[in-house]
Amino acid sequence: MCIRDRLLTISLRLQPVARVSTCYPDKFGAPRQSGLVPDARARLVFEPPFRHPDAVRGLEGFSHLWLVWVFSENVDKGWSPTVRPPRLGGNVRMGVFATRAPFRPNPIGLSAVRLERVELHPLDGPVLHLSGVDLVDGTPVLDIKPYVPLADCIPEASEGFTAVPYERLDVEIPESFGGSMSPEERSALEDTLSLDPRPQYQDDPERVYGLLFSGWEVKFKVEEKRLRVLSLERRRSGSGLF
Repeated sequence: MCIRDRLLTISLRLQPVARVSTCYPDKFGAPRQSGLVPDARARLVFEPPFRHPDAVRGLEGFSHLWLVWVFSENVDKGWSPTVRPPRLGGNVRMGVFATRAPFRPNPIGLSAVRLERVELHPLDGPVLHLSGVDLVDGTPVLDIKPYVPLADCIPEASEGFTAVPYERLDVEIPESFGGSMSPEERSALEDTLSLDPRPQYQDDPERVYGLLFSGWEVKFKVEEKRLRVLSLERRRSGSGLF
């Protein structure tokens, strides 16, 4: 390592500029990529040193943003040169830098999300209301940048092994369940479940799985390509995102 790189390693100090409140209280159930659940909501609140309205001036003119964030649940788990991407069924190893897996030398994630609106809150300062998120509640955000189609959209880009299409499950939620859910909240839950949140190696049709979503506890079973919700109960007050 050259002297310049050593100095950079010593002096580089990254601090979160914001944190997000989302409908996913833990990793189980959170989409593996942004945009897969269009109605998945989040509220981004800046940390006190960065709660300045001028810092978001002009941001409302953009429909989408890039969020640079930290895999906060993996920072102490180290990294691996190869990982098993869920897109390949968890059976094939690929290089970590060919994937978006969390087990990285620097546990940094990147998400393209929709900016619904910018709110100037009397206590929290500028608040960004987002959708299409794939972040766990409380995720620290290192930076926010506007998505610029002219620079960021590359139509001829190749997809590598991710060209394998997502296979979604048929989701069955009885009409009597979740009566107080808004249509957007119900849609987000259905899309979340359709992505099959189970670990790739589990395929027991008799096993009952539990998932937390926006204050609801969801119990379900999966048989072949059909996910059936067994119960849907409110466990705490809603996330306030829907």
